Amino acid sequence: MTTETTTRSKQTPAQFAGVVKLDQQLCFALYSASGLMTRLYRPLLDPLGLTYPQYLAMLALWERAPSTVGELGEALGLDSATLTPLLKRLEAGGLVTRRRDPADERRVLVEPTAKGQALREQARSVPAAMLCNLPLDADELKSLHHTLTRFVSGLRKADAGRANRD
Repeated sequence: MTTETTTRSKQTPAQFAGVVKLDQQLCFALYSASGLMTRLYRPLLDPLGLTYPQYLAMLALWERAPSTVGELGEALGLDSATLTPLLKRLEAGGLVTRRRDPADERRVLVEPTAKGQALREQARSVPAAMLCNLPLDADELKSLHHTLTRFVSGLRKADAGRANRD
């Protein structure tokens, strides 16, 4: 455990008791950033016929397919109740196929179709176009990504611990 981590873990809720203003809430800053990012992606994804969650699912599938629904859900941080309707819409659009795993009928494998793979080429311009909208330079974005990745990992651990206590 680093000194930085040790220091952070010694912070108590009482230290933050006076922080009740909306603009001082980390949760609100993250919520606002998420909503704005999604809104900025919309005009880039509309020509591809994808919503932002569908785009994320396709990114995951382009990286590792076939994937089970469970693996995909874990990669995206989504439960199957949220993921299944999203996959059904992608399947209806001809972008993915879902099929039972012949080795284990309980598992459903998902992979892009030829149309879904072709969409990958069209989607290659999205990240660069999105970068043009961001008010940070490359080093700041890399640092922010690193921090948020650590943050999300910590939140997932806290959530898993909470779920185990429930």
